[in-house]
Amino acid sequence: MSKGIRMGLVMNLLSLLFGVLVHSCQSTIPLKSFKIGENVTYDCIDIYMQSGLDHPLLKYHRIQLAGVRTQNGPYRGVEAWFKMFKLDIAKDQASYGHIYIGSGSNTEVNFISAGWMINPSFFGDGRTWTYGFWKGKDGKGCYNTACSGFVQVSQTVPIVQPIDFPAGQSLWLHYSINQDKNTGNWWLTQLGSGEPNVNIGYWPKELFNLLDNGANIVGAGGVVQASSSGSSPEMGNGQFPNVNHPRDSGIFTNIKVLDSNYVSHKMNYFPTQVVLDSPKCYGLTIGKKFIFRHNRLGYYINYGGPGGNSCGV
Repeated sequence: MSKGIRMGLVMNLLSLLFGVLVHSCQSTIPLKSFKIGENVTYDCIDIYMQSGLDHPLLKYHRIQLAGVRTQNGPYRGVEAWFKMFKLDIAKDQASYGHIYIGSGSNTEVNFISAGWMINPSFFGDGRTWTYGFWKGKDGKGCYNTACSGFVQVSQTVPIVQPIDFPAGQSLWLHYSINQDKNTGNWWLTQLGSGEPNVNIGYWPKELFNLLDNGANIVGAGGVVQASSSGSSPEMGNGQFPNVNHPRDSGIFTNIKVLDSNYVSHKMNYFPTQVVLDSPKCYGLTIGKKFIFRHNRLGYYINYGGPGGNSCGV
């Protein structure tokens, strides 16, 4: 799969999240080439200039979503705990778990997401990787540090790295994306549990034209990309959610949102929407309330499923 097609699929995802269709231009001169592996080089191209956006093969690709979002911003950030998984998927498929913030207009979208992904055509292998992505003004944007944009600050936690899973185990991410009150920059932070938080880095406010005063939408959930044959991969850990057994499927816990005054709330403090476009192949449940015991999971969701054929929207 070409780099243009991969970036075109990202734009299809943004269209689903924001209801905005962004058109491409003709030039595909790379802004920068970036080596992310021994045999993998990624060309960062202005998103508006992705030839893949007009590629006829895109009509055979499908993106499916399962998650929650709230659209009554402005919001200053979002955070969550979420499990990462190791999945066996095809080379032209992808499976993600992420949190995101963004704002959209009739013609453009500003967007930031971060989480984990399995994307063999992008990384050159089938491992699970952490990642970050941004799309800003003038249609520019990219993954990780593939182009000028994200400023890596931490010397110990990079924005992108492969995950080594202990045998038979899954691992957790605890990420936040939040706007700095003083600078207006958007920080990616790895939140600690009994350990200090790690500010991984930030996206400077100058990259964006719709995020100066917060984001209009924040969310969390899973995303998959089907193969050209129409076969969709597993999402989450490949299991449909069961509200009575929340740890047996993909899960986001303690999903919190910063309001316009930087006050943190459980996401369901705000009007919250469920996003599930392929219930045949994936599921989503909102965590049930615990009446007589403390709920350590906060506001949480379970999501995922086995995928299969003809899952596309």
